[in-house]
Amino acid sequence: MILTVEYLGLCAGMLTTVSFLPQVIKIWKTHDVGSISLAMYAFFCTGLLLWITYGIALNSLSLILFNSITFFLAFFVLSLKILIERRKRHKF
Repeated sequence: MILTVEYLGLCAGMLTTVSFLPQVIKIWKTHDVGSISLAMYAFFCTGLLLWITYGIALNSLSLILFNSITFFLAFFVLSLKILIERRKRHKF
């Protein structure tokens, strides 16, 4: 039963993690971060770090693996948001 639940977690984690890829690709291609909320991604990244910590406490592969991957994708979006907006402000 526990193994089945872990497979469920792995499937859920894979789907929610993959859902970030279109956003990351779009930002990478267009450099358009105007509609990205800085606060939302900052809170989201913090929450992901807490989920990773929780996953480590539970020794849950699905929680650790996919929240780590999602953290790096979300942190990448957050970093692009900050860098691109900084460049736009200094351009004028």
